[in-house]
Amino acid sequence: MKDILVLYYSRHGATRELALAIAQGVDSVPGMQARVRTVPPVSTVCEATAPDIPSEGPPYAELRDLEECAGLALGSPTRFGNMAAPLKYFLDGTTPQWLSGALAGKPACVFTSTGSLHGGQETTLLSMMLPLLHHGMLILGIPYTESLLNTTQTGGSPYGASHHARADSAAHGISADEKALAVALGARIARTAAAMTERP
Repeated sequence: MKDILVLYYSRHGATRELALAIAQGVDSVPGMQARVRTVPPVSTVCEATAPDIPSEGPPYAELRDLEECAGLALGSPTRFGNMAAPLKYFLDGTTPQWLSGALAGKPACVFTSTGSLHGGQETTLLSMMLPLLHHGMLILGIPYTESLLNTTQTGGSPYGASHHARADSAAHGISADEKALAVALGARIARTAAAMTERP
């Protein structure tokens, strides 16, 4: 089995829902499995610490997860049109993997959740692509051959899976369209990674 690392940060749970849908898509491809990981929050309080193991949900990511994966799905809520600080903090620590080329040539995709419809989904997705391009990863989006991309009234973008959380995000999970597009993206990255690892 080859692993696709589904790495995300989620504050209120919507980005986590997208991550689990992407993992479902990954797991649907024979020979591929999702390795779901998260990152701890960061704090402006210098003395603040988080436990080494989260109290719930998946384990925190380690740099070896990046090295061992056959592909990467990266997700974050939108913070003023950019990825959230905890995910950026983790990525800023990947210089050794950049120097060694550990991620070069591997497929990657991105996903996000925003509180408002025009809250910077696409710029956040693009911001997450930048470090992946520096790592030499091959960026995958959602093609318009996924018919839901043309009809969705909620999230979904050719740049990656997305969710419109609205102000009352706790009351609404991801929509059926958002989930289906996230599952499709997970399957796409898994199929791509499988095809690439089969090459001589």
